[in-house]
Amino acid sequence: MSETIPIASDHAGVEMKNRLVSELRKMGYLPDDIGSNDPDKPDDYPDFAHPLAKEVSEGQAKRGILLCGSGVGMDIVANRYPGVRAALAWEPEIGELSRKHNDSNVLVLPARFMTDDQAVATMKAWLDAKFEGGRHERRVEKIEPKES
Repeated sequence: MSETIPIASDHAGVEMKNRLVSELRKMGYLPDDIGSNDPDKPDDYPDFAHPLAKEVSEGQAKRGILLCGSGVGMDIVANRYPGVRAALAWEPEIGELSRKHNDSNVLVLPARFMTDDQAVATMKAWLDAKFEGGRHERRVEKIEPKES
C-alpha cells in the first residue's frame, strides 16, 4: 500500500505545492492536498499548518509537507504539536540530514526562496532518507518535554 502524505501551503506556496503533488504521484505516494488552492487569495498559514500537524501528531499520517513564503510560520505552528518534528529545509542536504539525524516527520519548504526544482530535489532527499538512530536516538528522545 502506498503511503499517504498530507501536503499544504498558504497562498505563497500554492504553485510549488502543485508541482510537489505531481512529483509525489510519480513517486508512488498518495498526496493528500489540504490547501490552499488559490495563489491570488491571501490566506493565513496557521489555517493549513494546524490540520496537517494534527494528523501527524495523532498518527493519522506518518509524515507531511508544508510550504509558505519563508517556511518559518509553518514550521513554528507544526512544532507546537506533540511528536511533530518539523524541519525547515532549503536544499536537499538539509532535508536529508533532518531525517537522518532528527527523525523529522514534517518537511517545511520556503516557497519564495527556492525554485520548484530545488523543492523537488529537497523533498526527494527527505523522503528517501532514513533515521540513523544510534547516537541520534538519544537526542531525539530529549526533544519532547518531560513532565515533572
